[in-house]
Amino acid sequence: MGALDHLSNMFDCSSGSNRKYNNRKQLQTVEIKVKIDCEGCERKVRRSVEGMKGVTSVSIEPKQHKLTVTGYVEPHKVLSRVAYRTGKKVELWPYIPYDVVEHPYAQGVYDKKAPAGYVRYNQDPSMRQLTRATSTEVRYTTAFSDENTGACAIM
Repeated sequence: MGALDHLSNMFDCSSGSNRKYNNRKQLQTVEIKVKIDCEGCERKVRRSVEGMKGVTSVSIEPKQHKLTVTGYVEPHKVLSRVAYRTGKKVELWPYIPYDVVEHPYAQGVYDKKAPAGYVRYNQDPSMRQLTRATSTEVRYTTAFSDENTGACAIM
């Protein structure tokens, strides 16, 4: 921080009016997984978030058990409100399209309950990378390979 920055912070006259801009919420889309069995459940879930302050739109996909809320809201508040008002188990949408994942059928990523075209989103960095073969393992597997006929003297 330079001297000019320090002086400008000391003599800043707009510090009082700038506070309301810092507290402004961002427009965001919150996707929630909630079990929706019938039209009554769908109506109950929709009504639980429609009256919330800052919500601009609500869309529900009952076959995928997905609730999408768009607006100036915080995700954890939407999550807790849906759980409280409906009494259902809710969680943030844990799936991403399988095109985005490097190895969608790796252990820990593949989920049989996921909707078509989606896999479970796993943020654990150790689960993202598959184990690679060491150099000695590669040497032994290529020594007995059918493609490399001159490498094995035993056969």
